[in-house]
Amino acid sequence: MIKTLSRCVREYKWPTILAPVCMIGEVFMETKIPLVLAKVVDEGVSVGNMGAVVSNGGLLVLYALISLMFGIASAVLASYAATGFSRNLRHDMYYKVQEFDFANIDKFSTASIVTRLTSDVANIQMTFQMMIRMAIRCPMMLILATANAYSVSPRLCVIYCVVLPLMGLGLFILIRVVFPIFDRVFKTYDKLNNVVQENVHGIRVVKSFVREDRETDKFSAVSESIYKDFCKAERTMAFNNPLMQFSVYTCILVISYVGATMVVASGNNAAMGLTTGQLTSMFTFTTQILSSLMMLSMVFVMVTMSRAPMRRTTEILTEEPELKNHENPVETVKDGSVDFENVSFRYSKTADRAALENIDLHIASGMTVGILGGTGSSKSTLVQLIPRLYDVTEGSIEVGGVDVRDYDVKALRDAVSMVLQKNVLFSGTIRENLRWGNPNATDEEITHACQIACADEFIRSFPDGYDTHIEQGGTNVSGGQKQRLCIARALLKKPKILILDDSTSAVDTRTDASIRQALVGEIPETTKIIIAQRIASVQECDLILVMDGGRIVAQGKHDELLKTSDIYREVYESQTKGAME
Repeated sequence: MIKTLSRCVREYKWPTILAPVCMIGEVFMETKIPLVLAKVVDEGVSVGNMGAVVSNGGLLVLYALISLMFGIASAVLASYAATGFSRNLRHDMYYKVQEFDFANIDKFSTASIVTRLTSDVANIQMTFQMMIRMAIRCPMMLILATANAYSVSPRLCVIYCVVLPLMGLGLFILIRVVFPIFDRVFKTYDKLNNVVQENVHGIRVVKSFVREDRETDKFSAVSESIYKDFCKAERTMAFNNPLMQFSVYTCILVISYVGATMVVASGNNAAMGLTTGQLTSMFTFTTQILSSLMMLSMVFVMVTMSRAPMRRTTEILTEEPELKNHENPVETVKDGSVDFENVSFRYSKTADRAALENIDLHIASGMTVGILGGTGSSKSTLVQLIPRLYDVTEGSIEVGGVDVRDYDVKALRDAVSMVLQKNVLFSGTIRENLRWGNPNATDEEITHACQIACADEFIRSFPDGYDTHIEQGGTNVSGGQKQRLCIARALLKKPKILILDDSTSAVDTRTDASIRQALVGEIPETTKIIIAQRIASVQECDLILVMDGGRIVAQGKHDELLKTSDIYREVYESQTKGAME
């Protein structure tokens, strides 16, 4: 996990190294200050030597200034390194998500990926900054302050040896109790983001059914769960401060009593015991040692809190796409022929049943193929295997006479345009959305594609025409308009295979017929696969497939299927009943 995340440091390696070095310099100078202060008291104040007070006082100021400079440099370098690290981490995670195939995306929910890219990275950034500063400062302060205190009075250092282990044990117990709570909290954050995302995405449905109260209650339940867990964790961590204060004051009381006894016994002679200045420095060392231990406990808390985010981001970075390019991939798709050879497919290895079973299908280049079937008959699954959005479990699929697994993935998907069931438009102008299909498309090509998709007319009715701004998700255009824009976008790729997955369901039958007629006339060499629920959308196709339960139960032309397929005939009669009567 640490090794994986450390790769994101990259160009910020030197700030990451120099920040702890500057922090060590700051700590070194801080731990020298109590020793100089002891000289001010013993060599100057106690004997009335103003020269010693001035010279040692000047040295004290110099040490403080050097410590300040080191501290400022460490803070600046640590901030620069931490923000750069988090930028690289987000960059690597986002690019990794872009490489995921559908199987990988199915594994992680959208809300979870968003949480990992935002909240989790923010937590890791804070921890990284603390690690290269506080995680260095605290142990160094502990070691140097203890060493200097031992050089002043080994006898008084025995007090630290008793208090520090007890304090460390208490902190260890607190961390062991708190960690499982924080681990649970970050999992709950995924649920919270999922609730918010689902609500905002479906806000029109929520309002149309007047279910705002239900959604508010659902949000409140998840939010309350996070609140309770955080309260429980904070109540546990609240014992940290009293424990630290108890340890600090106990040490000060014991050192005061024992140290004062030693000072009196020595008669302010260091050779015989302890001087007043040395006792003063021991108080400072006590504060430095115990405060560093307290800060170290906070570092442990931050690391404990960030363990879950670190694990979750590492899961994204180490996830490998199941679809990989062939070692020597084919770069060119010859034509739009499609051949399924005994294909079966499962969405996961542990699935109870196959989504597709024993599919044998042969489509010649340039054919128009219609696919009909009930909900859940795996029509969409069948066509998603053609551009290799998923890999087959058994059998093989050939496009242009070559197994799809032998193609370069980009070359294959450039040759296959697919308009999915869920039509997605991005925020930007209509022209910018259409150029997703072909970034270099000319205005004439864009207009021609829109004319084929019967979109040109309604686009020109907008005041800004093709420069009309589309809101996120295409909320300012109708469902039918959105479908036609997506078809035009797919046509701009000039594909060998065009797949329309129920992508004219929101347009009227006349427009649907116009689109199909234009497709046949304008792109005769392109193989067209049309998934539809309406018989009228597929009855003129060269080949019609009837699917049921993940199998092709019948195939043929319209007239043949009316005679040979009960399913097709029932659908036809149910949709034409009014006209027949």
